[in-house]
Amino acid sequence: MAAALQCWSDSLKEAKKTALLHEGKRKVHYLFADGKEMAEEYDMKTDELIVRKWRKKSTLGAPGQWEVEVGDPSTMQTSEPHLIKESSSNPVLIRKDTKASFQWRVRNLPYPKEVYSVSVEPGEQCCIIRTTNKKYYKKFSIPDLDRCRLPLDGSALTFSHANNTLIVTYQKPKELLTLEQDLLRELKRIKSTGDGDMDCKTQ
Repeated sequence: MAAALQCWSDSLKEAKKTALLHEGKRKVHYLFADGKEMAEEYDMKTDELIVRKWRKKSTLGAPGQWEVEVGDPSTMQTSEPHLIKESSSNPVLIRKDTKASFQWRVRNLPYPKEVYSVSVEPGEQCCIIRTTNKKYYKKFSIPDLDRCRLPLDGSALTFSHANNTLIVTYQKPKELLTLEQDLLRELKRIKSTGDGDMDCKTQ
């Protein structure tokens, strides 16, 4: 686990990074040694992560489609067909993190809180949302933990329900909090361009 955590930390440090400040957001683009790209957006007032998405090249070397890991795909400008907006009445799972926790919101779930159960499946390294009325079932992983090979901890998982929205929260492990804090300090040291600049500074 420690080796995987250090490996991911080194990959972040060694990636070529481009930063842009725009409309109160710190936008950072990462280009990794293997050709993968990661784009993140942070709220400059709170330092909270708003968006994270990934892109990798196709087998022919052409840029692939962006895959959203954190944030609401429906609010992002995209021409990608797999991100077509879903029906407004269907349950929609969106990840929106805080500085201390990973958080998922499932909209359009009108059932009372006692209907839901949320658990971790260590064998599959995933979390599962179930309902006693069999109306909703969702299995999802936490890529941040997978990248660092950190195990799931059932005691870190909680949920609440209000306004037809189920909110699932997973407290970040201290190892990951330390890594994120170190990365944010590094990102703030990168000379960023402002709204009017065209040439981004890189590291």
